[in-house]
Amino acid sequence: MTHQTVGHRPRPGLPDDPRADTAAPVPSCPVEITLAALRGRWTTLVVRELLRGDRSFTDLRRALPALSDKVLTDRLAQLAEAGVLTRHRLPGRPPRVRYTLTPHGRDLGPVLQALWDWGAQRRG
Repeated sequence: MTHQTVGHRPRPGLPDDPRADTAAPVPSCPVEITLAALRGRWTTLVVRELLRGDRSFTDLRRALPALSDKVLTDRLAQLAEAGVLTRHRLPGRPPRVRYTLTPHGRDLGPVLQALWDWGAQRRG
């Protein structure tokens, strides 16, 4: 019997992975994991700012002035839980915190670029 991948060339955008043949969204799906990490308004903009380098809460508020403190706090917690960023408390008074992308978080750079490119091609 021939292996199913012999002579098989995957179509663009369709992963050559048996998990891609699911009939319903499942939390273990790599696409669902990515979408869950980026869920919520403002999330991609917070990631964009952190792709530019480490930031404090104040730096992020300054870069995204229309973003409320509550939503920023929620997005930072969500991204930390997803393993996208880490929170570093710096010594001293008052306490200061810096947010840094993890290697997985930095890997979102090309993902965001691909989303940008796709949307830019369809912009009216």
